[in-house]
Amino acid sequence: MHPSNPTHATSAPGDAGNITNLLLSWSEGDRSALERLTPIIYDDLLRLARARLSRERGSHTLEPTALVHESYLRLADQTRLRVVNRAHFYAVAANLMRRVLVDHARKRNADKRGAGVRLTLKTGMDVAHEPDPDSLVLDEALRKLEALDERKSKAIELKYYGGMTTEEIALVLGISVATVGRELRLAQAWLRRELSHPPASGLP
Repeated sequence: MHPSNPTHATSAPGDAGNITNLLLSWSEGDRSALERLTPIIYDDLLRLARARLSRERGSHTLEPTALVHESYLRLADQTRLRVVNRAHFYAVAANLMRRVLVDHARKRNADKRGAGVRLTLKTGMDVAHEPDPDSLVLDEALRKLEALDERKSKAIELKYYGGMTTEEIALVLGISVATVGRELRLAQAWLRRELSHPPASGLP
């Protein structure tokens, strides 16, 4: 099912078992499992897209539904993906949304780096009152962070693009909740320094 006309209900706790079974079937090569999964998780993905786009700079033109649809198409193209649980699935979706936003920004030639751009993400990654850095700028910073410390970069991606709790990130990364909190704090400190006073080197 292509999510073109959503009439889906928000996924409820009772859907958890069904989601897990469908994810396993999809990972084992059942392409129809993704189509059956889509109506269950569509609203979650749409909320995620809305939250992410609300933090984009005002010049963006991508609508939440378009972001979900493009991410879905890329998801459907995955042929060697092993999704082990629901948290892992949303981690994959978060990465795809990041890629869609970056590609869209490149197409509209939005690589603008004005002076003193600030990272406005809080420790809890709540939506800030001012827009977050341009998608291309943030993506480049995350790539630099990934080269220094892949886990810290992934933790930021899951929190910022995936809207995950520290508990969910801990599950995906296979680390403790306390470690997630520490990784996020260190990564955010590095990103603020990178975006405010480039170039930065090393981790705090």
